[in-house]
Order: sequence, then structure tokens, then C-alpha cells
Amino acid sequence: MALLTIFFCIVLLVLLVSWLKVNPFIAFLLVSIVAGLLLGIPVNKVTASVQKGMGDILGQLLIIICLGAMLGKLVATSGAAQKIAEVLVNAVSKKQINTAEKPGETAGEQRIQLALVAAGFIIGIPLFYGIGFVLMVPLIFSVVYKYKLPAVYIGLPMLASLSVTHGFLPPHPSPSALVALFHGNMATTFIYGLMIAIPAVILAGPVFAHFLKKIPSEPLATFRAEELPEDKLPGAANSFLTALLPVILLMLTAAFPFLHVTDPNAAKIITFLGDPSIVMLIALMVATYTLGIKQGKTMGQLAGNFTEAVKDVALILLIIAGSGAFKEVLTASGVSTQIADQLQALNLPPLLLGWVIAAIIRISLGSATVAGLTAAGIVAPLVIQNHVNPNLMVLSIGAGSLAFSHVNDSGFWLYKEYFNLSIKDTIKSWSMMETLVSVIGLIGVTILNLFVK
Repeated sequence: MALLTIFFCIVLLVLLVSWLKVNPFIAFLLVSIVAGLLLGIPVNKVTASVQKGMGDILGQLLIIICLGAMLGKLVATSGAAQKIAEVLVNAVSKKQINTAEKPGETAGEQRIQLALVAAGFIIGIPLFYGIGFVLMVPLIFSVVYKYKLPAVYIGLPMLASLSVTHGFLPPHPSPSALVALFHGNMATTFIYGLMIAIPAVILAGPVFAHFLKKIPSEPLATFRAEELPEDKLPGAANSFLTALLPVILLMLTAAFPFLHVTDPNAAKIITFLGDPSIVMLIALMVATYTLGIKQGKTMGQLAGNFTEAVKDVALILLIIAGSGAFKEVLTASGVSTQIADQLQALNLPPLLLGWVIAAIIRISLGSATVAGLTAAGIVAPLVIQNHVNPNLMVLSIGAGSLAFSHVNDSGFWLYKEYFNLSIKDTIKSWSMMETLVSVIGLIGVTILNLFVK
């Protein structure tokens, strides 16, 4: 009955979001209340469980996600993201012109393609996917028109790098939330995620795109965004260092235990400075000066940018809060342990089970964030009972949450409309790319699990 109840609740969630078009936050609230009643929680305690779940998850993530959104907004509006992309493309453009005897020469195409992939990966770490997509697609189109290259072949690998960072790497909402839910380590998850993300981007990006050269695409001129003039852009070193500062700080924190420092005070300071919330605060303070005040912006202008950034992630925060409510209902009812025991009867390894559940919900709902957070609430007991590495479970669920994006995913339509493709060609390119990223991610997690305890 426990599994049937959860299955009913997930189906109800799918129907509310995809068929009745109910706001995901409201859908989560409704499903959490229904689940609590069906699972035997006293009527007078259902709302308390819902509120506790929302408070617990937001208490851990609110600072990280809001500060991350502010940093991403500043990287975008200051022109730092544009500068990063230009530096990488310019580094190969002369070679492209010199080596390509005719438009579309393979060697030149590959250099441009790899430069855009690198730009997408670097920019994708601090930026949320939607912001990164809208920001980088005009750059793709400008390169496509300038060098007369196949749009899908050149553009899809960059979007693959944005997707991978969204699904695998903190401080993005879903992996950050999963780290909190499984009590993992943010820096360790980032390092493991990076080890999986790089081959996933290469295989699902440039390698897969090699088979997509013949897909016809005439990107709509409407979507070509106006770029900032060169004299308004921050310097290259400033752009790279500021955008990557959270990554640098997290990696330094992760490396500290290997330095064998015995001073307890130094360890306490590093632990404090390495907390993800403090890391994001430091990065935002630095960016406020380097990409804001130093570039001639007033604090009033920056405050307006930060306000807009929080508005951009408000719905994401509400969805995360709703997923926390659902998880708490499962925990408070005591049924989560029963479900774990029953799922174990399927004889699937926990990491594979997490991937499968996330993939099914992703295909059903279309939202990677909802899929990851819902799956996490279901498999959380398995992490403790089976002594599963929590950081690898974060990545397994993150990989499953990217599987087969199709017509119920806003990203599918964003890509289709910007690249002016048919639904068939969108599925052939975008949907298959997302699925490859998902499967390669699972393979990477499985391999890491052989060596990580």
C-alpha cells in the first residue's frame, strides 16, 4: 500500500502540473496534504509537517540560491559572460580563418565549437540555465552567421555544457538542494560532478553533434540580442576570476584537509570560510566591486539588479519548498522506511534506483528540478540504510533528472523556437542530447562508486 500511495501521489502531481497546468508549488502543497492524509498523519498535524519540511529545506538553501542568482545576474548584466565568450572564441578565430580554405571546414568548425563549449561550461557554473541560455544563444547565432556554419552543430554542444552544469554542479538549485537533503558535502559533490561533467559534455556535445550537421536550421533574427560595446565590457581576467570565484573557493576548501594543518583555530576559520553560504557571500561582495562599482555602476543600480535576480528564482525557491514539504510528509508518516524496504526488493542498486525514479518523473513532468527533488524524498532512507555515498546519490539523481526532455519541458520549446526547428528535429537533437547526458552521468557515477567509499 505504501508504494501504491506514493505512485498515486506522483501521478496526481504529474496530472496537476502537466494536464491541469497548476503551478508546481501549489501542486506540491496539494499532493503533500493528500499524501499526509492517506499515509495516516493526524489531520491536525498535516499542516505542521508541511510547514516543517518547507522551513527545513529553505533554511539550508535560501542563502545559497539567492546569492547565486544575484551573482549570476551581475555576471550577465555587466558583460562579463560576453567577455568570457569573446575571449575564448577570439582565441581560435584566427586559426579558424587561416586553416579553413572554405566555409564549414571541419578543423575550423571544431575550434569554434570547442571554444563555445568552454564558454558555456564556464558561464554555466555561476548562471542559472535559463539565464545562460538566453545570454549565450545570441553569441552562437553571431558565430554561425559570421562563419556560415551549421547552427545545430555549433550551438548544441554549448547548450549541453549549460545543461550539465545545471544538473550536476552546485551552486545550481537542484544539486544544492540534493546535497542538503542527503547531508552531503558541497565541495566534494562539485569535484565528483566535475569529473563526470567533462566527459558528459564532450560525448553529448561535440561528438554527438557531429551526426547533426545536416539538420536544417535558420535561427530567427528576432532572437539576436544586442551586445554591449567593447569599451563597456570588464577585462578578461576580471571576468574569468569573478565568475569562477565560488568554484575556486570551494576547491580550496576541499583541498584543505590534504594539507595536514594541525592548528585547530586555522581549521575552524577554513570551515567557516568554506561554508557554501559564506563562499557565495564572499563571491558576491567581490563581484559587486569588480563587476559593479569598478565598472561605474551605482549601488542603487546594483540593488535593482539583485532584486530582479531574486524575482527570477522566486518560483524555483517555492518549488524547492514544496518538495521539502512532500519529503517531510513521507518522513513524518514513517512510510519512507517502508518504501525503502519495498524498493529494495526490486534488487536495484540504490544509485541506479535514484536515477530511474528521477528519470521517470522528469519524463512525466518535464522539470529537472522537480524530478530531482521528488526522487530525493523517495530514496532518502536508502542512502542511510545502505551506506550509500550521499555525494554520488546527488549526481545519480541529477543525471536522471536530465533524461529525455520533450514537449512538456520549457527548455525543449526554448531551443526549438530559438533555432527555428521542427519538433522532429528538436527531438532528434535536443531530446537525444539530454538523454545522452543523463546516461553518461549514470555511467560516470557507477564508475566513481567503484573507487569512492
